Amino acid sequence: MNTKADIILEDLSEPLTFPVDAYVSREYAEAEGGKLWARVWQHAGRVEDIPEVGDYITYEIANDSILIVRAAPDTIRAYHNVCPHRGRRLVSTPKGGNGARGNATKQSFFCGFHGWSFDLQGSNTHILNKDDWKGTLTHERTCLAEVKVDTWGGWIWVNMDPDCISLREYLEPAAGILDPFRFEDMRYRFRQWTVFDCNWKVALEAFMEPYHVAATHPQLTKYGDFYAWSKVQGLHGNDGYDAPDHQDEGSAAKTTVHRTGKGADARIMMGEMQREFWETVGASTTQVLVDAALRLVDELPEGTPADEVHRHWLASCKADYAAMGVEWPQISDEQMATAGLAWHVFPNMGILQGPTFALCYRTRPYGTDPDKCIYEAYAIERYPQGQEPKTEWTHADATEEHWRKVIAQDFSNMEMVQLGLKSRGFRGNLPNPYQERKVTNLHRNLAQYMGIGAPRALD
Repeated sequence: MNTKADIILEDLSEPLTFPVDAYVSREYAEAEGGKLWARVWQHAGRVEDIPEVGDYITYEIANDSILIVRAAPDTIRAYHNVCPHRGRRLVSTPKGGNGARGNATKQSFFCGFHGWSFDLQGSNTHILNKDDWKGTLTHERTCLAEVKVDTWGGWIWVNMDPDCISLREYLEPAAGILDPFRFEDMRYRFRQWTVFDCNWKVALEAFMEPYHVAATHPQLTKYGDFYAWSKVQGLHGNDGYDAPDHQDEGSAAKTTVHRTGKGADARIMMGEMQREFWETVGASTTQVLVDAALRLVDELPEGTPADEVHRHWLASCKADYAAMGVEWPQISDEQMATAGLAWHVFPNMGILQGPTFALCYRTRPYGTDPDKCIYEAYAIERYPQGQEPKTEWTHADATEEHWRKVIAQDFSNMEMVQLGLKSRGFRGNLPNPYQERKVTNLHRNLAQYMGIGAPRALD
């Protein structure tokens, strides 16, 4: 029989609180390595990062390093980045960075300590003086330790748990709702990373709800009310803008990043809003979408209802992309509304999606330091085949000089939150039970993995 506490935690619709250990405890941060990161699927890169056989990237998480390689034209493999002889990392990785990349020379990995070598399938191909071990060096003892790997949406996902559930099962219902966006057909437009003086969850949560917009991004409030619904989606969660009466009407024009916004003239507002996103976020739209929005005042009469403006704009965008040779995915208005504005994919990924773009975030612990994290942001977009830009991961200081205005505004909260969470005067988190359920759901699921600090009802 379900208790009242079980019912409250089912959809997180009641006021809840949760403790601060997940943010500030070194013991908690060290335990995450085995209890969380070793057991969950996490996106480690994009398929486009390793286009040729022998191309590899590494993924660093807590104290683990995972080596991901294209072992054959249609095969990706992943291994623990460690030599089974004496524990040296096979591929050197920059401390605190976002991993290494390269191509395995002659399709093999070479340990720089004693020269043990391994092919792309993880098998050992050379051991100096192997006979000294008197026949005890079996394949199982000398091969690379394999890591589960799969792909969805153009991302490469890894899981260190050999008995884990499938990636698809883990990602549902998010994967099913987001499949129509066909992220696998998108390519990087930019990608940047930095290091923050805060826990990885503080950095992640700074982007998990629009409730902060009025205070953190006041310049955006002229475009609309940022009141938003937030929903539990199993391990994951999504949110979207409410209609003016704060009821989700199932319309993309009102609930997604493509909403028309407020104002007497929806044509003008749509153009101004898209241009603002492009100039101050550098994502959440594209140049094609901006140009189509700016044409609305010439293509539609004054007084055109917002829903009609929205439909005309999307039709124009679709036609503009078709002229470029880019196929617009088949996404219904209902599907866009159900997907909403943005997603949290447990534990550490954020996606703000559209038909031709996605703005994505990933945060990771800096080793096991609870007061530091690695933050990455990147945009992916649809391009005509062969016209994708060449990009690399770029380190950028957390200032408006290196990041667009809106993202830099979000940065301004992070260190201050980390400091405040350590205050003796802080009595525990009070997340909005309607607009911040994604945040509470993160901590509900963390508690299940970690075994401590579950959200509880406010007295």
